[in-house]
Amino acid sequence: MKNLVILGAGKIGRMVCHLTATSGDYSVRIGDVAQGAVDTLTRRYPGVTGQVVDFGNAQSLDSLLKGAWAVISCAPYHCNPRIAQRAKANGVHYFDLTEDVEVTHQVVELAKDSKTLFAPQCGLAPGFITIVANHLMRSMTEVSDLRLRVGALPRYPSNRLKYNLTWSTEGLINEYCNPCESVEHGQLTTVPPLEQLERLTIDGVDYEAFNTSGGLGTLAITLKDRVKNVNYKTIRYPGHCELMKFLLHDLQMQEQQGLLRDIFEKSLPTTFQDQIVIFVSATGKAHGRLTERTYAKTIYHREIDGDNWSGIQITTAAGVTAIVDLLREGKLPAAGLLKMENVDYDAFLQNRFGRFYA
Repeated sequence: MKNLVILGAGKIGRMVCHLTATSGDYSVRIGDVAQGAVDTLTRRYPGVTGQVVDFGNAQSLDSLLKGAWAVISCAPYHCNPRIAQRAKANGVHYFDLTEDVEVTHQVVELAKDSKTLFAPQCGLAPGFITIVANHLMRSMTEVSDLRLRVGALPRYPSNRLKYNLTWSTEGLINEYCNPCESVEHGQLTTVPPLEQLERLTIDGVDYEAFNTSGGLGTLAITLKDRVKNVNYKTIRYPGHCELMKFLLHDLQMQEQQGLLRDIFEKSLPTTFQDQIVIFVSATGKAHGRLTERTYAKTIYHREIDGDNWSGIQITTAAGVTAIVDLLREGKLPAAGLLKMENVDYDAFLQNRFGRFYA
């Protein structure tokens, strides 16, 4: 059995723990800032051990990482550079879920001479959506436009934002406030968040989509010389973007992100009854003709092993655990940086964890 460390015992960390601890192939250690969160998982899953850890303290991290095979960071995104640094120092494979561009740049630098695998951004978006995009492009030539769209949405919206908290509030605000990488006319560039609003219909349901930060992962850099236009947008119900602009721009809440986080966590209820909407479109030449290939899928919350898990828990955790599993099976490089666009689509979906997307 492989010794696996999971850092962060929140919504996603709990799902990652469930999948790996019940698989029979991983000996799981949990680290979190809260003793109660650690105790919840160690009581529930026989054989899972854990301890309180300070994500910003090297000695605290080292005490949990010593002797581990791999670490999955489900901690807040700003903790990942230190976690990646200690993973490298301890010779541990590293995986994270971050959408933050600057954090990922730091992890990429650490991966350059690493003797273990570094796989940042391997959740849903960035993560699985990048694998899908590369799959759609495979049978095409002269790809001109690649559009990636993802939304984590409540099934039963009941407020004016038409939104409930389904994952990290910090991560949500971060992607609404930071510049967004894209490729425009063959040039790598950044565009402002909450702009370039569009409408789309998927399975008869109307949505809107707008720029948000981080969803492309490394894909924009990889494709800048091959694809004319590459962009990522977040999907929401119509009207959400305009209200977020009012909060962030008109009320200048982008200058008070901590306060906005507190307001959201006090006023927006969490839901585990959600749906994940995924849409990827590639336009280019196939067999000499202009062709568009599209992937569209909606994944819902569901019961697994007697418990209801949200769609965002399932898709994010399935993304990272499938990548970890593929490494364990010897289907991925054992060292250096892993870009999600280099992961085989079919191998991912055939994996026992990746099958949640199938």
